[in-house]
Amino acid sequence: MPEASADAALLRPVETVYRPDEPVDVRATLRTLARGAGDPAWRAEGDRIWLAVRTPAGAGTLCLVGGRSGVQASAWGPGAGWLIEGVPELLGHGDDWSELDVSGNTFLRDALHRSRGLRLTRTRQVVQVLVPAVLEQKVTSTEAWRAWRQLVRAHGDPAPGPAPAGMVVPPSAETWRRVPSWEWHRAGVGPQRSATVMRVCAVASSLERVVGLGRGGPEAEARLRSVPGVGVWTSAETTQRALGDADSPSVGDYHLPALVGWALIGRPVDDDGMLELLEPWRGHRERVVRLISASGFAKPRFGPRMTIQDHRRH
Repeated sequence: MPEASADAALLRPVETVYRPDEPVDVRATLRTLARGAGDPAWRAEGDRIWLAVRTPAGAGTLCLVGGRSGVQASAWGPGAGWLIEGVPELLGHGDDWSELDVSGNTFLRDALHRSRGLRLTRTRQVVQVLVPAVLEQKVTSTEAWRAWRQLVRAHGDPAPGPAPAGMVVPPSAETWRRVPSWEWHRAGVGPQRSATVMRVCAVASSLERVVGLGRGGPEAEARLRSVPGVGVWTSAETTQRALGDADSPSVGDYHLPALVGWALIGRPVDDDGMLELLEPWRGHRERVVRLISASGFAKPRFGPRMTIQDHRRH
């Protein structure tokens, strides 16, 4: 194909309309993929959700617009076909909430009623969600998201097609491995986290095969945690998004146990207490957590916020 024709083909969208059996709330379902308000790979504009994605076929941009007749999906770039193929799973196809019984808890019953269109996404991409999860280890979200923005903008590629200005496709595993140590430091990422990203990207192909194991479970967790530096929290944050894991609450999260405790029993709990509260919904524990998060419930705030430590000039 002549070069001009090939370029024109990449500018033409690949499109489909996804018509789920039940309505899906596109924004609520995909909000978990956004790494802060300024994430260069995620954008919400009115009723449109834009994603910039590094697919196995190359860079791609996906635009999703929900409506009464279904979800209009348009994709551009070398990865367009792969993105369109994955739209149903991205929007929760196969995520079965029918056996989740929250009738005995008033808060959850009301939250489920208000969030009927909420689904668990399944991106089918391990490394693209694992890298930012590593960046979020043991620091505030503000610090982690700042590092993500800085590194993606510096080392990613412009999103193909008519993506909103400033959208960037995250780097490939190979590109992450070439980021020099001084750039990690300048982004506020210490050597422990940057080394974990390097180890993740060194075995990226093997980790991507975890998608073939289905929607999470012990084997998927074990494979992810075989990488030094990837623990139970990081594994859960990854399987929730990449695999659509419905039973992987984020143990070790700084805020989550207190949020779950306040929502369900009106007082804070620790990790063990959170797991005890969620036990009646085993098999659906991440769905319950997502319901709490989607409800807009906020735990009471006491004392000062965690201090952000800026070591970039040290």
